[in-house]
Amino acid sequence: MSVTSRYKDAWDGFWGEASGEPGSVLWDAEPALTAGLHLALYEPHVDHPGLTLLDLGCGNGTQTRFLADRFPTVMGADLSDAAVELAAQQEKSQAAGGDAPSGEMRFRQLDAVDTDQVAALREELGDCNVYMRGVLHQCDPQDRQILADTVATLVGERGRAFVVELAEAAGQQLARLAQAASGPPPKLQPVFRHGIVPGAVSDADMVEYFRTAGLTVFASGSLPLTTTEYQKDGSRIELPSKWLVLGRR
Repeated sequence: MSVTSRYKDAWDGFWGEASGEPGSVLWDAEPALTAGLHLALYEPHVDHPGLTLLDLGCGNGTQTRFLADRFPTVMGADLSDAAVELAAQQEKSQAAGGDAPSGEMRFRQLDAVDTDQVAALREELGDCNVYMRGVLHQCDPQDRQILADTVATLVGERGRAFVVELAEAAGQQLARLAQAASGPPPKLQPVFRHGIVPGAVSDADMVEYFRTAGLTVFASGSLPLTTTEYQKDGSRIELPSKWLVLGRR
């Protein structure tokens, strides 16, 4: 079985089991606490907002729908067919209820480390703006540079990318949660059950992958990444994250 096949089977299993209820997935926090915070950092650097915004690793499309209210054309792309199907179902349900986003939105299955698929999408869309949250650390180490190269291919000359990943310190926090005497929190359990174990990407390596891909870091910083799970005291579990705004000068 290839690495991509293993990834795809794991993610299809995960998203095929997901209920679709808001907040049922660990990282599926409300956009006001996720993409909304990111856009405040990202939008000042977006010189061409009319380009297609690609939500790379869109999952069930919660953040994609939010982005489609702020950009005229948005595409959510994910390796998992089950994720794309769930995103499309939720889109239809919301549209039927009169809650469709103001911009054009569509979803696409995409293997972001398949250079032929990426080249075909680049030919179709031209330069893109890219939003990518928590994808790099899920890749095997040999695929991380390829994924960074994919982002560089998609932004082209005019696009800008916003990339946010778990910081190094998040791995230690997740390990503590997983090893708690009471067991992992309920929303973390299906992640491990399907073999989706967050990998460690050092903060320095995160930057270097994209610089090697030919992109310039226009801005960077740290933010807490809000989850939908709670501590015993009722507070939200937050994981440290690093973010970058990237493009070509």
